[in-house]
Amino acid sequence: MFITMIASECAPVAKVGGLADVVFGLSRELEIRGNDVEIILPKYDCMRYDHIYGLQETYSDLWVPYYDQSVHCSVYFGFVHGRKCFFIDDHSDKNFFNRGVFYGHHDDHERFAFFCRAALEFMLKSNKHPDIIHCHDWQTALVPVLLYDIYKHLGMTHPRVCLTLHNLKHQGIVGESILREIGLHNTGHYFDYDRMRDNFNHSAVNLMKGGIVYSNFVSTVSPNYANEIKYSDENFGLGHTLHIHSGKFGGILNGIDYDVWNTETDSCIPYHYGIDNLDTKYGNKEVLRHRLLLRQDYKPIVAYIGRLDHQKGVHLIRHAIFFALNNGCQFILLGSSQDPEINNYFWHLKQELNENPDCHLEIGYNEELAHLIYAGSDMIVMPSLFEPCGLTQMIAMKYGTIPIVRNTGGLHDTVFDAEYSHRPYNERNGFVFDHFCDEGLESALNRAIGMWYSYPQYFRELMKNAMNYDYSWNGPGMHYMNVYKHIEEK
Repeated sequence: MFITMIASECAPVAKVGGLADVVFGLSRELEIRGNDVEIILPKYDCMRYDHIYGLQETYSDLWVPYYDQSVHCSVYFGFVHGRKCFFIDDHSDKNFFNRGVFYGHHDDHERFAFFCRAALEFMLKSNKHPDIIHCHDWQTALVPVLLYDIYKHLGMTHPRVCLTLHNLKHQGIVGESILREIGLHNTGHYFDYDRMRDNFNHSAVNLMKGGIVYSNFVSTVSPNYANEIKYSDENFGLGHTLHIHSGKFGGILNGIDYDVWNTETDSCIPYHYGIDNLDTKYGNKEVLRHRLLLRQDYKPIVAYIGRLDHQKGVHLIRHAIFFALNNGCQFILLGSSQDPEINNYFWHLKQELNENPDCHLEIGYNEELAHLIYAGSDMIVMPSLFEPCGLTQMIAMKYGTIPIVRNTGGLHDTVFDAEYSHRPYNERNGFVFDHFCDEGLESALNRAIGMWYSYPQYFRELMKNAMNYDYSWNGPGMHYMNVYKHIEEK
């Protein structure tokens, strides 16, 4: 099959969160299965250009319709760790992708609506007719709308579209003028509850809703999250739309790239290890402590790695820090927030705990340090309010670091409690709590700490169980191939 990924992120060149890892990892898996895969991205000025090989302009005269005029663009091609990537560079006065950041501007809806039109215009003019176009989240949800209402009539009759919903909290709710921007001039047609009109904000269109309506298949990133967003308020207003289109909707658990996350080959950690030489893991623990100026002591290290926002349970992350420190642990945090208030709060907390020899808060993100934290820690906390899939817990398990998670979304599908799961003992791999509160977190964290100190042999078995799980892209890749074949035949 010829498959084109259209996305706003791809690791490691343009990464904000797990979306980037999914685009890269799934593309690689699909290529391994014999498919021809291309990725189309914006050409941000803040990309990691050092991860692009052979970047060169490949299409210099692309004119993209925009309101009643056209915007001149160039398209570049390069390999990102073997993946074939095209980068769209606009030359408009608005400077859509040269902002120094990937997201966070007041005109993000306009920027990515333009990107959707530009991606399809490039495919049309370069005579690309993939079997499957795979789009991701609201930023590219206008692609199926444009494909079936404009580009199909210009000759692009072959592609079928799969849209993956990574997080329904962000849907792209915006005024109807966005439609005229990209050439969908019959706004009354789209401003209908059966198409793009938002289910609750009656004066706005919902880009993600449009993608759901127009796509041939809609996936989300774990089976449990698919169930949650159909039957709970975690759909943020899209429950009715998902119910109407339930026949083409399903959850496929994300995977992780074991070429990148592999304790036996990871170039970011000094000591390589596996299940058969698990003691070697603790060499990384000593190096981690030395790097972050933590004291060498007989204590478990509890870590948090990820974004700091309300979805991730920031107040519970804070509570986990002090609970761990007060119960014989060390704590390491690596993360930041796009919310200045949250970011400032953790900067102040860092200053407050700066002299504590058992704690280090690293505000920001450092990929190499993340690898060392996974390898050197004993436990990792994920007290999320909701978690569509979560990659952190899967990576942690591969590194023999025990996840302590709330029972939600993809965490429910991947982490099975050491004491209360109905699964056999050799399939249990972490600690789980239900209630989104301090007491819920304490119940799981306290059990994990207690097992580490009092029953080290059981904790070690739990580590081995976790490392034995296969959360690679092999399974998800097979499921997506089945989806592609299904919609191609329709």
